[in-house]
Amino acid sequence: MKVDRRSFLSFVIGGAAGTALSPLPWKLMDDSSIWSQMWPWTPVPPDGEVVYEDSTCTLCPGGCGISVRKVDSRAVKIEGQSGHPVNDGSICILGLSGLQMLYGPTRIKSPMKRIGERGEGKWQKISWDEAFAILTEKLTDIRDKGEAHTVAALAGSDSGTVPALIQRFMAAYGSPNFMRSPSYRDVDELTVKALFGADGRTGFDVENADYVLSFGSGFVDGWGSPVRMFKAASLWKEKDIPVVQVEPRLSNSAAKATRWIPINPGTEADLALGIAAVMVANGIADTGDVSGLSGWENDLLANYEPQKVAQTTGIDAAVIVEVAKGFARADRPLALCGRGKAQTAVSLRETAAVYILNALTGNINQEGGMWAIPEADYIQWPDVATDNLASAGLDQPRLDGAGTGKYTDARYLTNRLADSVNGGGPYPLQVLLVAGANPCHYLPDTQHVKAAFARIPFIVSFSSFQDETAAMADLLMPDHVYLERYEDVPVGAGLVQQMIGLSKPVVSPQFNTRHLGEVLIMTAKAMGGSIADAFPWDDYETCLEETLAEKWDTLMETGVWVRADTDPVAGSIQLAGLDAPAVQAEGDVNSFPLLLVPYDSIQLTSGYMGEAPFMIKAVSDTVIQGTDGFIEINPLTASGVGLGEGDRATLTTPRGEALVRVHLFEGIQPGVLAMVRGLGHTAYDGYLAGKGVNVNELIGPVEDPSTGFDAAWGIRAKLDKA
Repeated sequence: MKVDRRSFLSFVIGGAAGTALSPLPWKLMDDSSIWSQMWPWTPVPPDGEVVYEDSTCTLCPGGCGISVRKVDSRAVKIEGQSGHPVNDGSICILGLSGLQMLYGPTRIKSPMKRIGERGEGKWQKISWDEAFAILTEKLTDIRDKGEAHTVAALAGSDSGTVPALIQRFMAAYGSPNFMRSPSYRDVDELTVKALFGADGRTGFDVENADYVLSFGSGFVDGWGSPVRMFKAASLWKEKDIPVVQVEPRLSNSAAKATRWIPINPGTEADLALGIAAVMVANGIADTGDVSGLSGWENDLLANYEPQKVAQTTGIDAAVIVEVAKGFARADRPLALCGRGKAQTAVSLRETAAVYILNALTGNINQEGGMWAIPEADYIQWPDVATDNLASAGLDQPRLDGAGTGKYTDARYLTNRLADSVNGGGPYPLQVLLVAGANPCHYLPDTQHVKAAFARIPFIVSFSSFQDETAAMADLLMPDHVYLERYEDVPVGAGLVQQMIGLSKPVVSPQFNTRHLGEVLIMTAKAMGGSIADAFPWDDYETCLEETLAEKWDTLMETGVWVRADTDPVAGSIQLAGLDAPAVQAEGDVNSFPLLLVPYDSIQLTSGYMGEAPFMIKAVSDTVIQGTDGFIEINPLTASGVGLGEGDRATLTTPRGEALVRVHLFEGIQPGVLAMVRGLGHTAYDGYLAGKGVNVNELIGPVEDPSTGFDAAWGIRAKLDKA
């Protein structure tokens, strides 16, 4: 059998990925192996009765059901919940590490106020009564001056009752400035509205597809619901389903695919449109559900014929034709979009091109296809009755400019927060409330973000952990972690049905923390007037039970509610977003001849959570070694700058520079450098802080002119011997 170099690399990396990423090894780990690491803070479980309690994991958007093993009331192991519709008994490495987050030394153990310079790490423990008094006094003083709009809140999500309570508090208080962390969800929602003319999100029936074309989606690297995708990848293998992975780097997902097609970074939309052009030209496209195609067809065929697309993407024209025909002639083809874990937005042009590719197969809202479905709309609270101060504040423009001008459909433009604070906004920001988010690590151009945060007079962090954003705060009011609290967990993450999980307290709070929902209700009541009136519940659990209504009993019994008869968003697809210019990498090619692209790893969280020690131990020594972070580079490129394996080098971009080490990797395009997301923390503890480089310090935001979202896929760079 003839095996070329690319196939050999895929075989080797795919085998390693199969061992490391399969849920099975993590599922079969017994208690002794979990506790044998002997971390200094590891509790030794006493002898006692063994019980299991079910809950829902909230460490990523996946919504997996978990079963927590307890010995004498102490949690000693987390497993996947058998029979759960998302993960059915399996668990990923992040979910397995949850106990280290529960018991770990980076927990914030009580309310604290800053007593030193910002970021200096000098804190004073205070009581909850004092913390509430500080917060309510600050907020009341600002509001009484008619400046309620100068307060903002940033949350990790806007789904579920806790984010809804934050939004409700902001509305009653009088600020239009609620924001959520940027992710692929931003452009997904906007694209669904542009194409289908309705609000909703996409779902992907990966279990029933018979041909999968992935435009950089890390289906075994954390995209969607990770364990669900691990199982789907195994199913594809078992059924011999063609899986084509398109990306510049031989990722674990590319290695597990049946075919990896390297592509020039940033040209994925061109390839999707080129495939569409082949389908239309050869009469193998189903155009029945696509409105306006006849007026667009000539432009499509003229601008995206295979030879032109080959020059842009670096993919041979014959390969483009072959993939187009294979995709179109499958019974249930499915194209995926969203790079890596889909924790960052991509351009509207790219997203729309991939979604229209699905439409041209006639596989929208069909078995094995892409679905457009509404979000679960179960939070039916009365509208907030605002007083004059609140009404005046809500009439002010948003700090980020979302919902106005050319970006009327953008709900949040959080990527603009730093620029707004640094002088580009309509007014100064006086208070920022941060919950479930760590923007001082994961937003691009981190130093610019930290400079902005240094200018905000008062920051309140509700983080459970000593993260980079908490370090910049003035007041810490720590939330319970997910194993200590009740909370509804609406699950999207590419599922094709509406689903809600329930996170339940499986252990008592370990420290002097408070549920964020409880803190919001108590703060509102302390402020009185119309703000208190907007929060009629005595406590958060009452609010949750009343909100979930008839779903409550099901969630308490099984931990998950699934709407089996979800009606998809109906109607034909309108062509939109395809005429936007391509998003280019920042930097001058003469000064910065290389391209740096970030990538995601299932062993690293990449989001607001810091990695647990288990996860750091699982990271390859070609990614991090000691405190040194590595960049991947093709051997041909490395030889051109005189670098070899393990050499130290200075990586420079228009946004900054970092000392790195070199890993030679033939699975990456020449002229391209790759660096993992999730490292380079300055907070947390010795297991995580100071390890590697935060790639966000080297990459800045690049706005998509069609949406206003940050759609940067990389940045120009240069590499020199250190």
